[in-house]
Order: sequence, then C-alpha cells, then structure tokens
Amino acid sequence: MLDPRILDTFNALYAAALDSAEPTPTAMNLATVDARGRPRSRIVLLKSFDADGFCFYTNYASDKGAEIAANDAVSLCIHWPTLGAGGGTQIRIEGHAERLSGAASDAYFATRPRGSQLGAWASLQSQTLDSRETFDTRYARYEAEFAGSDVPRPPHWGGYRVMPDRVEFWYGANFRLHERVCWERTDGQWNARLLYP
Repeated sequence: MLDPRILDTFNALYAAALDSAEPTPTAMNLATVDARGRPRSRIVLLKSFDADGFCFYTNYASDKGAEIAANDAVSLCIHWPTLGAGGGTQIRIEGHAERLSGAASDAYFATRPRGSQLGAWASLQSQTLDSRETFDTRYARYEAEFAGSDVPRPPHWGGYRVMPDRVEFWYGANFRLHERVCWERTDGQWNARLLYP
C-alpha cells in the first residue's frame, strides 16, 4: 500500500492538474519490457487510484497485455507541463501490474461510451490490419450484434492496477534547479529522499 503522504501529495497534484489548462490530465506513459528485453512505451489513461495503486484499462491481447503477462514489472510517467514552473510537474511510478477483478472491469466498462464499447470488440489491438475497411466492417458487425441491448465487456478487455514500490515527484524550476523527491518501499516501509536534479 502507498504511504498516506504519497497519496496525499498525488491527490493534491492530480486535483490541480484537473483544474489546470492541461488538455489530457489523465494521460500517462506506460513502459513495459518485451521478450527481447527491449523497453516499449505508450500512452494510457489513468482511470482511478487509491492506496493500492493506479488503474488503467486495455485489451489483454495487445502487446502491452502480453508483455505484462510475461513480466509484470512496469513504470508509469505522468507529466503536467503547465503545472508549476520550469517544465511543470512529473511523477514517475515504478512497480508491478496485476489484472483487476472481472467485476471491477465490468463496472468501468459499463461507464464507457457505446462507441468505445463496440470498439473494444472490433479491435484486434496490436495485430496487423490489412485495411481500414476491414476494421470498419468488424465494427459494423458488432454494432448489429448488440443492437438494442447493452454491450457486454469482451473477455479480452479489462483493467490493470500498478502497485508501486517507487514513486518520484519532480517539480520543475527555473535554471534547472528542480526539486526531486523519491519514495521507495523496502521491507514494507516507505522512505523518502531528495535527489539532485
């Protein structure tokens, strides 16, 4: 579990980001490692967080899903360039990812726009697509299949929780005199230290 001081700091920064001019305050970079040991990253959206970790949703059969299944060590990076001075504010989160329960994934899926729900069925995420027409045809197929009814969550789609063991808060300042506060968990205890910028 996160130290309450970490969660309080994140809560305050997240609230400020939501109230700021940030165009996508929930965007975060997710980094995984592929079978060759090469890092891979992409943007996902933070959908919830609490003392247990940070949650996002995706296709389990995607590249990131396969990589997490093989190696659950991941990192997240959130950057809010308009929050603060000298480059904004950045939060780096390192830890392990685990799937959320089916019930949690069902509950979130039910809140998505219908078009996004249908897209989750239509997209064979990360697989080669021979033409846009093929994708549009798949979408139309599921649109017809679920016409007049709720769209259920596909079995290949759901959430992950990233459970941190390291969290760094980076506060930009002019002349690169930034402030960095690194929290690390060792033997179940969270400890903070400052880092040179």
